Amino acid sequence: MINHDIKGKVVIIAGGAKNLGGLVARDLAQHGAKAIAIHYNTAASKGAADETVAAVRAAGTEAIALQGDLTTAGAMEKLFADAIEAFGRPDIAINTVGKVLKKALVEISEDEYDEMTAVNSKSAFFFLQQAGRHVNDGGKIITLVTSLLGAFTPFYAAYAGTKAPVEHFTRAASKEFGERGISVTAVGPGPMDTPFFYPAEAADAQAYHKTAAALSAFTKTGLTDIVDIVPFIRFLASEGWWMTGQTILVNGGYTTK
Repeated sequence: MINHDIKGKVVIIAGGAKNLGGLVARDLAQHGAKAIAIHYNTAASKGAADETVAAVRAAGTEAIALQGDLTTAGAMEKLFADAIEAFGRPDIAINTVGKVLKKALVEISEDEYDEMTAVNSKSAFFFLQQAGRHVNDGGKIITLVTSLLGAFTPFYAAYAGTKAPVEHFTRAASKEFGERGISVTAVGPGPMDTPFFYPAEAADAQAYHKTAAALSAFTKTGLTDIVDIVPFIRFLASEGWWMTGQTILVNGGYTTK
């Protein structure tokens, strides 16, 4: 029988330094994870990564911070190799990496398109590839996407469009890894109350997003609160294993599919 408890498990979190990734790291530590490898992208995030490592260790869980630009296959391979060297093969692999661009389709440059593809699609593909090679049998693989995959909206062609392939990556991986008891899911939060949201949105758009969800009136800001996403990720990383190959929109009724 596969043990679906968080307790005693080794975890790797891409984008685990801060915001949702950092909170997930803290939460899994509090639920008994044995060790967590916490990835951060650039030196600008090192302080946040160090704080998350300290919080995880304070909960009694081993932790290490690993830096890398994950937009190449080699960098993703190195991330997993370094994590495995530190703690052994992971049981749970979570990818929260992403980049937002809100811009009219006719104004998006080739460089912007290439960057969005590299961050949102390419990195997700090679994360799943490395996770498929290295996650232990019975493991869990979770990727963060966006609830805009269920929306009919302008200006997010590059963002939602480069997250959309992750749905099929997830379905394919669930079939390919399923014979090893590994579940593979994608989670699409609604617009989240994090520093990533506000620079991309003008005041009128912020006001709209803060009232767009069915449950907006019952949150602190009207946006998706990261504390409400964490329990779903924990569930999928444990007893929610039977849900696999799916994209789950967790957004308080912001969009549906």
